[in-house]
Amino acid sequence: MSLSWIAESNPEWDEDKARVVAGAPDGVFDSRYRDLPRGSLAPGEWWRVEQDGRTVGYGWLDVNWGDAEILLATDPGHRRQGVGSFALTHLEQEAAARGLRYLTNVVRPTHPEADVVRAWLVKRGFEPSPDGRLLRAVVPRP
Repeated sequence: MSLSWIAESNPEWDEDKARVVAGAPDGVFDSRYRDLPRGSLAPGEWWRVEQDGRTVGYGWLDVNWGDAEILLATDPGHRRQGVGSFALTHLEQEAAARGLRYLTNVVRPTHPEADVVRAWLVKRGFEPSPDGRLLRAVVPRP
């Protein structure tokens, strides 16, 4: 499986984002994603993960107080195939390149697999905090 990490300059809400992000099960992401009109600005920095020219996932980064809040989304047909790990590795590299300190993620309490996702993040070095966020220090890579 050869994956590509592609930065989106001026990211817009498009068919692929709607399919992968807004198409996630209810409770995974903010429900407002379902109502975004095509062509709307997608806030934050976005990268898409492609396999053989098809978008199979996304990574999103938003800088808050020197930390990188991240979002990962994987096409349902490509889950458990390394797409999320690939995106997480690249998001950490993007955060390190910007001199950010921590990666943060919040698993919504409405997520149908919240415990599974939290465990996945903990396995990858994230630590739960009292406010519900999961945090991991950004480790600069050579």
